[in-house]
Amino acid sequence: MSNYLNHETSLYLTEYFNTLINWYPWSQEALQKAKTEKKPIFLSIGYSGSEKCTIMREESFITLKVAQLLNENFISIKVDKDERTDIDKYYKQVYKLMNGQNCSSPVSIFLTEELEPFYSASYIGTTPQGNVLDFETLLQTVYTKYRDDKKTMQSKGKEVLEYINPNNKTVEATRLHIDITKTITSHALNLNDKNHGGFGNAPKFLHISTLDLLLENYEITENIELLTMVSSTLELMAKAEIYDQKDGGFFRYASTQDWSLPRREKLSYDNANIASLYLRVYQITNNKFYKKIAFETLDFIIDKMSGNNIFYTNTIKHSNNSYFVDKKTTTSFSAMVIDALFLASIVDSAYDKKYKTLAINTLDTLLELNYKNQTLKHCNNINAFLEDYAYLGVTLLTAYESTKNSKYLILAEGVLNQAIEKFYERGRWKFAKSDIPIYDDIYDPLYPSAIATILLLAQRISFIIDNDYTQIIFKSLEINSYALMRQPLSSPKMSKVLLKHLKKMI
Repeated sequence: MSNYLNHETSLYLTEYFNTLINWYPWSQEALQKAKTEKKPIFLSIGYSGSEKCTIMREESFITLKVAQLLNENFISIKVDKDERTDIDKYYKQVYKLMNGQNCSSPVSIFLTEELEPFYSASYIGTTPQGNVLDFETLLQTVYTKYRDDKKTMQSKGKEVLEYINPNNKTVEATRLHIDITKTITSHALNLNDKNHGGFGNAPKFLHISTLDLLLENYEITENIELLTMVSSTLELMAKAEIYDQKDGGFFRYASTQDWSLPRREKLSYDNANIASLYLRVYQITNNKFYKKIAFETLDFIIDKMSGNNIFYTNTIKHSNNSYFVDKKTTTSFSAMVIDALFLASIVDSAYDKKYKTLAINTLDTLLELNYKNQTLKHCNNINAFLEDYAYLGVTLLTAYESTKNSKYLILAEGVLNQAIEKFYERGRWKFAKSDIPIYDDIYDPLYPSAIATILLLAQRISFIIDNDYTQIIFKSLEINSYALMRQPLSSPKMSKVLLKHLKKMI
C-alpha cells in the first residue's frame, strides 16, 4: 500500500514508501490526526546507513500483523535523523531520561496524542531483546495499556517533559580556573588505553574532540605525555582496521578494543574532523605520516562522498568493496568537510591549489543552495539548526583566513550574529527554532558540540573584528561550569572553549 511519504526526498524515507505500514512524515497533519482520532503515536527515527534500522525495515516492519496493529491503533511517523536533527536529538534525550543510558539509531518512541512520551526503545526486533518485548507483543501491550490506563501514560510523559525543560533546572556555578588543565591531564591518563590508544572498550569510537582537547591542553601545559597520547593513538588507528588501508578514510567505530572489525560505515563529518586533527598533529610534530593520513582521508571524501560540488553525509563499504552512498547533504556536514579542505591548503602550499580551489567552489555552492536572502537552511526546506550556523560560521572564517576575501569574513560575522539572535538565551542555547522545544547540550565525545563550535567562532572572530563577545562566552561557560570543571572529558569541545577563555584571562 502507499502512504504519506511519496513527496519526501530523503532516501531513508523513500525506502518506506509503498510498504504495509501507513507511515506519515513528521508534520502537522500527522500530529493533528493523532489528536482527532485520540490515538497514540509511534515515532521511528533513523537513517539509511544504520545497520539496526535496516534490520527493522527488512524484518520488524514487514509482517502483516505488525502493520495491522500500527495502522489500526497508532499514528506511525517516520523521521530521517539527519534531516530533522532536532527531533532526533530531542528524543534521544527522552530515551536517555527514560532508560538511563544513551542510544544510537534507531530511536523508537511511543507518545500520547499530546506528544507526551510514555515508552521508549531503540531497536525492536521480531524476538524479545533483553527487557524489550518482540515488536508484535510490544504493540499489543502498549495499545492495551494506553486504552485502559491513558491517564498513567500521560502522567509519565509529563514527568519526562518536566525534566527536559531547562527552565526547571537550577544552575550550580563553579569558579572557572586554569587548574582544569590538571584535571584534563589526570582524567585522560587514567582513561587512555595504553595498549591500543584511544579511550574505552568495545565498541570503540574515534573520540576526535577528546584528542583535540588534549592537544589544546598540551599547548598550554607543554606536558609531553599529552602529545604522546594523541600522536600514538593516531598512529595506532591509522595502522589498524578502523582505517581503510585500501581507499583511505576512517570507519565509524571498531567492534573490538584494538580497532579491528569496524562497522563499515564512513561519515563525512567524522572524516573531516579527524583529517583536521591529523593536520594539527603534523603541524606540531612535523611528522609527514600524519599529513599523509589526513590527505588520504580528504581524498577519500572527495572521491567517494561528493558530487555536483557538494558533500554527502555517509557511505557504507560492502564486502565486495563497492560503496552505497547516501547522497543526502546538510549544511553542517558539508561545512565541516570544507573547513578541513581549507586547513589542508594552509598546511601545505604544494596542495594549495587542489584543496583550496575545491573548498572555495563547494563553499560557494553550499551558500547558493542553503543560504538565500539571509535565511540559512539545514537541507531541502528545513530551517537551519544551531549546528548549521556554528559549523558554517567557522568554515567561513577559515575561508577568509585562507583566501583573504573579505566577503567570507562579512558572512561569518553575519552568521554568528544571526545565531546569537535566534538561539541564545542568557547563557543557554536553543538547538532549533521549531515545533520541538529543544536546547543544545555540551556533551560531545562523539559529535562536536554546536554550542562549543559557535563559541569558538566568537573567540576566533573577536581577534579580527571590532565586536566583543566576551560576555556571551563567559555566561555560556558559567552556566555549564559545574560539569566542565568536574568532568571536562565529557564535554571536550566546550572544555577547549574554556581553556582558550582562561588562557586569554591570564
